[in-house]
Amino acid sequence: MKLELSAEQVRVLGVMLEKQITTPDQYPMSINAITTACNQKSNRDPVVQYSEVDVQNVVDELIQQRLLADAGPSGRVNKYRHRFYGSEFSAFNFDSAQAAILCLLFVRGPQTPGELRTRSQRLNPFNDVGQVEACLNELANAEDGPFVVKLAREPGKREHRFGHLFSGEVAEVVTEAHSLSQNSVASTNSTVSIEEFEQLKAQVNQLTVELAELKQQLGAD
Repeated sequence: MKLELSAEQVRVLGVMLEKQITTPDQYPMSINAITTACNQKSNRDPVVQYSEVDVQNVVDELIQQRLLADAGPSGRVNKYRHRFYGSEFSAFNFDSAQAAILCLLFVRGPQTPGELRTRSQRLNPFNDVGQVEACLNELANAEDGPFVVKLAREPGKREHRFGHLFSGEVAEVVTEAHSLSQNSVASTNSTVSIEEFEQLKAQVNQLTVELAELKQQLGAD
């Protein structure tokens, strides 16, 4: 995918996708409304604090990229709509389910299929996690994509997370081949670096030596 957006551009797009569905009476959106939605403390990760000037600059950038459009004045303020999907003038040909998944990834960061299903009810309800996984698979294997990628499984979690690729590559992408040995750690989804592994190995060796010495002392006694 050639398009690469900043974190600020992704947040603005995400809130516009969200509010179009959840509060249609307030859409298209003014700069003030977009700013408020970006800075929400709930349902956002990370929480940000953009100024209206920041948001206006991002909106102008997205208009230049044909991802937003000026919807004209309403009262004394201009309002804006997205051109991300949903019309013949849109940048992408996503369906409502795909757009809902991307919206959640835009405003809340990487998530598991289970989390996406739970949080998508107001945007596009999924009957089960299998439907979410199928949608993620479509986005990951799209001809003009990929748009999402499977990430490393967090410690203690049963499901892998998925992240979007609209801001470039995501760290800790899962690969099929990985191994752990005394000499190397060759895994992109490992949370332990080679240096840390070597330090742990040295500590284990030292403890082994100390344990052997202790056994000898106890035997001598």
